[in-house]
Amino acid sequence: MSSAKRTGGKASAPHVADSHDLIRVHGARENNLKDVNIEIPKRRLTVFTGVSGSGKSSLVFNTIAAESQRLINETYSAFVQGFMPTLARPEVDVLEGLTTAIIVDQQRMGADPRSTVGTATDVNAMLRILFSRLGEPHIGPPSAYSFNTASVRASGAITVERGNKKAVKATYERTGGMCTRCEGRGSVSDIDLTQLYDDSKSLSEGAFTIPGWKSDSQWTVQVYAQSGFVDPDKPIREYTKKQLQDFLYGEPVKVKVNGVNLTYEGLIPKIQKSFLSKDKEAMQPHIRAFVERAVTFTVCPECDGTRLSEGARSSKIGKISIADACAMEIRDLADWVRDLDEPSVAPLLGALRDALDSFVEIGLGYLSLDRPAGTLSGGEAQRVKMIRHLGSSLTDTTYVFDEPTIGLHPHDIQRMNDLLLRLRDKGNTVLVVEHKPEAIAIADHVVDLGPGAGTAGGTVCFEGTVEELRAGDTVTGRHLDDRAVLKETVREPSGALEIRGAATHNLQDVDVDVPLGVLCVVTGVAGSGKSSLIHGSVPAGADVVSVDQSPIKGSRRSNPATYTGLLEPIRKAFAKANGVKPALFSANSEGACPTCNGAGVIYTDLAMMAGVAAPCEDCEGKRFQPSVLEYRFGGRDISEVLAMSVAQAEEFFGAGEARTPAAHKILERLADVGLGYLTLGQPLTTLSGGERQRLKLATHMGDKGGVYVLDEPTTGLHLADVEQLLGLLDRLVDAGKSVIVIEHHQAVMAHADWIIDLGPGAGHDGGRVVFEGTPADLVADRSTLTGEHLAAYVGA
Repeated sequence: MSSAKRTGGKASAPHVADSHDLIRVHGARENNLKDVNIEIPKRRLTVFTGVSGSGKSSLVFNTIAAESQRLINETYSAFVQGFMPTLARPEVDVLEGLTTAIIVDQQRMGADPRSTVGTATDVNAMLRILFSRLGEPHIGPPSAYSFNTASVRASGAITVERGNKKAVKATYERTGGMCTRCEGRGSVSDIDLTQLYDDSKSLSEGAFTIPGWKSDSQWTVQVYAQSGFVDPDKPIREYTKKQLQDFLYGEPVKVKVNGVNLTYEGLIPKIQKSFLSKDKEAMQPHIRAFVERAVTFTVCPECDGTRLSEGARSSKIGKISIADACAMEIRDLADWVRDLDEPSVAPLLGALRDALDSFVEIGLGYLSLDRPAGTLSGGEAQRVKMIRHLGSSLTDTTYVFDEPTIGLHPHDIQRMNDLLLRLRDKGNTVLVVEHKPEAIAIADHVVDLGPGAGTAGGTVCFEGTVEELRAGDTVTGRHLDDRAVLKETVREPSGALEIRGAATHNLQDVDVDVPLGVLCVVTGVAGSGKSSLIHGSVPAGADVVSVDQSPIKGSRRSNPATYTGLLEPIRKAFAKANGVKPALFSANSEGACPTCNGAGVIYTDLAMMAGVAAPCEDCEGKRFQPSVLEYRFGGRDISEVLAMSVAQAEEFFGAGEARTPAAHKILERLADVGLGYLTLGQPLTTLSGGERQRLKLATHMGDKGGVYVLDEPTTGLHLADVEQLLGLLDRLVDAGKSVIVIEHHQAVMAHADWIIDLGPGAGHDGGRVVFEGTPADLVADRSTLTGEHLAAYVGA
């Protein structure tokens, strides 16, 4: 019997292991953080707020989560670390009390054509096993149902070097489920021959209509004309079957043209190599327009878009093939799996049911497993990533979320809040970067960063409860209870964009008139068909400027000055003032420091350890040759100009001897979208998601289009910045533009002239217009979910 007894009825002292209840951060200096010291309670829900660019992501993702991941990676052997991404230690003095961090961010899921919702979440893997066990007729192992696996057959002799060497005959066979025609992509690209040449003309008459292919002097054209395979003076439509085959699909062969040895190859493979293998975004506008005209993507005629071979489509459970299962809405698939009763695969059915139910619970029951992963919005991608963590038995881990309410209708936000609280109640630390007041309201602890953005931010302005934040004098505290009011008068439309019979994705033969010359907001629950209606029926063309949520492409050499085209007038102004070439004032061209090639830093790769980036000693991080920095304009050298903020540069180029109207106009647009704090030379890789979208918006504001289509422009915007965005939208409309906004934010809805509400639900429960009219009519009507939430928001 143990002799250890309590004496005097006193509780024993807490165990030392239970004293680690805080994550302590001291001296954090990542990006714009200014020696931040903070203590975050564990096993609680902490929300980080602050204006866009105040340092929230730098603290949560680049400091706390990054160090946790780095420390976990260091527990693996050096051999394993060699295959893992190398992470540098964040700029911080002390980090204590860290737990394993699981990051659920907004990074778009891989846009590989073979990546789908099913493959990205492992649900397809479970379905393949299910069909390989229960499918009739039985066609093979799980790989036989995979559209990523091609069928392979091989036979030959292998020599086994063991004792007496002898050659052994071996055959190898693997059954895959990939459709051979489209190679698992579901669609095939077809080249429209009428866009390549005019078949009524001969080659010598200039039959080619491909940009840059001139018949008289262009070498490529001469190869075809003098190859001997075709008659250059005969119209293409009169070619024999063999001549046409050689002309379009001929194998590469050497031919002599004007005494020079050149390679002849069929027109189709030539076009595929010279145009289609390149990134479309990087092409010149006229080349891109040609590619968009000439190449058409059609549903694969052999697999009917299912991506699967005939064998995989023929194997069924009941009357359902794996292609049918992947095409169902996930909530319908969950019901089908629930009805399957097969003891031999009971554990598999249980896991599959749980995974599918997680989709429904998180509000993604309207998706199908065959939906390409690249077509998911940022909010949908983040919620898909959450699925694997919902049923997890792990506790005492740190979950890090980046604006999990993005893309969610107010009706869906409560469901997301419940999920976050459930993760916390299992004993986990939940860190959330968030702007929405409904999400901030559930926090146990709030950390407000600021007071401004960029160099004006990077400090902790407030720590405490939500009630204390409301009473506090911070930007977030003052705006937490902001409510937009309905406009007393709305603008009258100047015309209408007629959409008839829209049936893209889940749209159910929708007819609607989108008013022009006003601010029109398209809303509805996630998955109701908003993007399908607008992006599917209002194509980005000559008069339409579309600003969507696709990420900005740019390396660490790209910055706001290069992306917006601002650097061009600045370089010309410097060149003109100093009588030298503009190329000298580009860190990516002739003016680059030769030691660091214009990067400003020297990168040293240390194999499996994190690489080291040290400022270049020759240019001291300025990125330019010393001789270039001797040239001045308005009293500043080029590196000093790139170190300016947008607001400082706007003043600098707006008046005085440095006055440059072309540069000033671009800087005004950047200031209009609330990016006055960004420095011109700041790498694009350091910008937040909201900053990138507004940078894109500023770039497109100079376009000539009369119709602007904006997809959730409030993404990543602080409550205080939404007001500025509304002012910008008003200015666009007042300037004669038509603005169509796909949006969930009630402040934008209240400010609209006209609302089109889709629903009533998501997936096959949506796809219909449930309301058209003014915001005041929607609030008075309250017949839809949007109407109820908008009425509650404006206090009606």
